Amino acid sequence: MTENLRLGSKIRNLRRRESLTQAQLAERLGISSSYVNLIENNRRPLSAQLLIKIAQAFQVDLQSFASDESDRMVSDLMEAFGDPLFDSYELGAADVRELAGSSTIAARAVLGLYKAYRSSQESAESLAGHLDSSSLKTLSPGQLPTEEVSDLIQDHSNYFPELEDNAETIRREANLDDEDLFQGLVNYLKDSHGIRVRIEKMGSMEGAMRRYDPEKRILYLSELLRRGSRNFQLAHQVGLVTQTPTINKISKSHGLTAPGSKKLCRVVLANYFASAILMPYDEILSAARAERYDIELLGHRFRCSVEQVCHRLTSLRRPGQEGIPFHLIRVDIAGNISKRFSASGIRFARFSAACPRWNVHAAFLTPGTIRTQISQYPNGKHYLSIARTLRKDTGGYRSSQPMQAVEIGCDIRHARELIYADGLNLETLESAVDVGVTCRLCERIDCEQRAFPPLQHPLSVDENVRGISFYAPVHSGSKA
Repeated sequence: MTENLRLGSKIRNLRRRESLTQAQLAERLGISSSYVNLIENNRRPLSAQLLIKIAQAFQVDLQSFASDESDRMVSDLMEAFGDPLFDSYELGAADVRELAGSSTIAARAVLGLYKAYRSSQESAESLAGHLDSSSLKTLSPGQLPTEEVSDLIQDHSNYFPELEDNAETIRREANLDDEDLFQGLVNYLKDSHGIRVRIEKMGSMEGAMRRYDPEKRILYLSELLRRGSRNFQLAHQVGLVTQTPTINKISKSHGLTAPGSKKLCRVVLANYFASAILMPYDEILSAARAERYDIELLGHRFRCSVEQVCHRLTSLRRPGQEGIPFHLIRVDIAGNISKRFSASGIRFARFSAACPRWNVHAAFLTPGTIRTQISQYPNGKHYLSIARTLRKDTGGYRSSQPMQAVEIGCDIRHARELIYADGLNLETLESAVDVGVTCRLCERIDCEQRAFPPLQHPLSVDENVRGISFYAPVHSGSKA
């Protein structure tokens, strides 16, 4: 380990995860609380000896201190500076890395400013589109709740030990039986919290799948929900009722600021809790390893949807009992990213469209079918990904075609642990598809699906020459 390694925010997150003060951590490490403060603010380097002590104090592997956050910040900054707004400044990767390395706070400030700029642009466009609307509401720029909550999930590595422990406690106290989980959850809500559960017809639910009336203390579930989905909604309600202190502590520790962020965080963490109820940590990890992460099989065994299983697999990050470090992304048919998380090292676009060569986009071509892909990124890294469309419980004649797809994937070195790698050539990787994060950051100028010029090659138009695409430069001496 280098003497100059700076991991302030990661140390801070670990300390807050264990509900420790800086003084308590300092006592464990045998240093002063003021020195802990300097480390967390990246004002003092972290020595190898001290890093080992910290790893032992929090019972984490030294590998978890890899520069993931730094790489993520550089990636986000590169994407921000990839905006045509900065074309005249000729910023390069070295300039961006220097900014991120010299001052983490300044780098975050730049990202915050760019996010506000993008939000203002989108608000202005929305305003222009509603000028004739009598129902126009005030549009305020700033950090989007979805972005803040996504950052919270990423900063916690999508692992919340208190919610895991609390879910195990409730399963034990309620004596929940996997064979009749629905009735067990119904009984728990009634006996412990006085909440009754009713299954309602589609018409009376007015499009809702779940509706809770806090005054009558009645939870209404739509008849359209299948058995597994009913269980999930029940467990979600249990989370909302029982986990408020834990959820509030997590939300407060991250400093959520945007209007709606705390409410969204509450929903997201209640979903996490529900997954822990339906798929207990030890059981899902053991089953995943035994069945080589067969997503559909695991869904049948735990009576959960493909998306729920994929989410749960990304949360298996308990120190000493980790599953495969996965990434996950969910997109709609237009390519908009609605969910993202990465433990695999892969980077996702935050401010622009994702690469069209990603496996998740092709999933819409074969609805309901698992698609696999070995991808190669410009940095030389390879990943194995699994993608599938999602179908919602809309029910009956009005059931729509899949409008969303989810992809889960991992670094190629873990591929043999997945059943989806069977039959794939993992030695030569000849079938690897060249992909990138987004067009502006991708250096491959020979891509037929390029939609924007790369950051490294500003747009240069020659009406007499046509390359492989409008944005791909043609080398001198070559014929178009």
